[in-house]
Amino acid sequence: MFRIFVVSKESTQMNKDNNFGRLLLLLLITLGICLGFYYLPDQLFGMKIKKVDLLSDLRIKPESLAMDSLRMQLEQPDTVRIDSAAVRDSILKTTGIDSVALALRDSLYKVMYADQGADSLGTRIEDYSVGHIGLKRFFAALGNSREADRPVRVAFLGDSFIEGDIVVADFRSGMQEQFGGHGVGFVPITSVAAQFRPTIEQKAEGWTTWSMLTDHHHRYTLSGMTFEPKEEKPSISVKTTDRYPELKTVSSLKFLYETNTRTRMELVCNGTSDTIRETLEPTSVITQYEQTGTFTEASFSFADTAGFRALGVALEDNSGVIVDNYSLRGNSGMILSRLDSARCRELNEIRPYDLVVLQYGLNIVSDSVLQYGWYAKRMEEAVRHVRVCFPDADILMLGVSDRSRQVDGSFETMPAVLALLHAQRQAARRSGVAFWNVFGAMGGENSMVRFVENNWASKDYTHLSFRGGKEIASALLNAILLEKEFYDEADKVAR
Repeated sequence: MFRIFVVSKESTQMNKDNNFGRLLLLLLITLGICLGFYYLPDQLFGMKIKKVDLLSDLRIKPESLAMDSLRMQLEQPDTVRIDSAAVRDSILKTTGIDSVALALRDSLYKVMYADQGADSLGTRIEDYSVGHIGLKRFFAALGNSREADRPVRVAFLGDSFIEGDIVVADFRSGMQEQFGGHGVGFVPITSVAAQFRPTIEQKAEGWTTWSMLTDHHHRYTLSGMTFEPKEEKPSISVKTTDRYPELKTVSSLKFLYETNTRTRMELVCNGTSDTIRETLEPTSVITQYEQTGTFTEASFSFADTAGFRALGVALEDNSGVIVDNYSLRGNSGMILSRLDSARCRELNEIRPYDLVVLQYGLNIVSDSVLQYGWYAKRMEEAVRHVRVCFPDADILMLGVSDRSRQVDGSFETMPAVLALLHAQRQAARRSGVAFWNVFGAMGGENSMVRFVENNWASKDYTHLSFRGGKEIASALLNAILLEKEFYDEADKVAR
C-alpha cells in the first residue's frame, strides 16, 4: 500500500521559522549564562571562581596598560635633581676625600659598569652616592676583619620577608665563610618567629613584649621591641644549632638590657651544674653583660626585677662578621623615623654597626595604589634619621621583592610592585645611598610564580621559604663581593 504525503509551502516555511526561533533562544540563553558566570563573585562557597570572559582575547586590560607604563618608568633615565656640588662639598668635609679622588672614582665606576644607573637584573649594587663611596666604610672594615679588635657588624632590618632568619641566615653564613666569625648575633628575648627560627633554639617565660608598631610610650632602638618582666622570675634559654657550620659554637655570650635597679641574675652555661650568680649593674642606658669562653647554650633567670627592662641576648665571636636580624612583622620601614636617637647611640657604643640594610616594601604594596611618591619621601626621612642614629654606618636599601596576584585563574606580578620599586630607587637616589634590586635578582616579572613552583616560596605568592631565601642571599652576597672589587680597585688607583 502506498501513502502519499503532501507538504505545503506554508508548512515548510513555518518549520524554518520555528527552528530559527529555537536557535536564537538557545543563543540568548547561552549568552545569559556566560554573562552570569562573568558577574559571579571572586569566591563562591569558599572556592575561587574563574571568570568567563568571551572577549578576553580582544580586550585590552587596564592592568596591561598600567604595566606597560610602569615598565617604561623603570627604564627611563634618572629624573631626580640633586645638588651634586653641595653633596660633594659635604663629602669632602666629612670624609677627607679630595675632589680629584672623587673624580677618579666616578671615572672608574663608569669604566667598570658600562650600564650606569638602574640594574634590572640585580647583579650589582647601585651606588647613588657622589663619588660612589656609599659602602666605603663597610668595605674598609671588611678589609681589616681578621685583624681588628672587634667584629664587622651588619644590622639587617626588615619585615616578615626575613622573619625566622630567612635570607639573613644564608647571607650571614656566606659573609662569615668569606671573612670569618661565628654565631647568630643578636636574638630578642622572644618573637613571633621564635618557634620556627632554625638558627637558634630559644624559650622565654614571664615577659611582656612591647613593640614600637603599637606602642608610643617606650624608647626604641633597632629591634623595635623591648621586654619587661610580668612574672616573679622571668627566664630565657638559648641553644645553638648546626643548621650552618658557623653557628655551632661561639666565644662570646652577651645579655643586653636597658634599665635596671637591682636585678639578680642566675646563668647556667652549656648545661653544666655550675651556676653563675650576678647582681646586674644598675643603669638607665643600654648595657651588656658578657661572658667569654666556648658556648653552645645558656639559661638566664632573674629575680628582684622591679625597674628591669631587657632587649635580648647575643651569641657570637668578637671577630669576623656578625649579622643581626632585626625583623619586625608588619613594619613598613617608615617607623624608623621614630627610633630614639639617644638609645641608638647607646646601642652603637656596645654594638657599633658598619652597615645597616633596609629591607621593606611588602607591607606597602597594594593593588589599589600605583603612586608611591609619598612612601619615597617617608623613607628618605627614615634614612636621614638612621644616619643620625648610626653615623658611622653605611646604608644599603633593598628594593621590594616580586609579589603575585591572581588574575583570571593565573598568578602574575602586581603592577604596584613595579611602582613601589621605582619609588624606592628614587628614595635611594635622593638619599645618596646604595640600592639593590631584589625584584630583578629574583628574575623580574612573574618570578614569584617560578619560586612557588620550585617550593622556594609559600603559596601566598609573597613570602619566601628558606630555600628561596638562600637564592636571594646568594645573589646579594655576589652583588656585594662584586661591588667590593670596585672599591679595592679604586683604592689601588688612589695610592
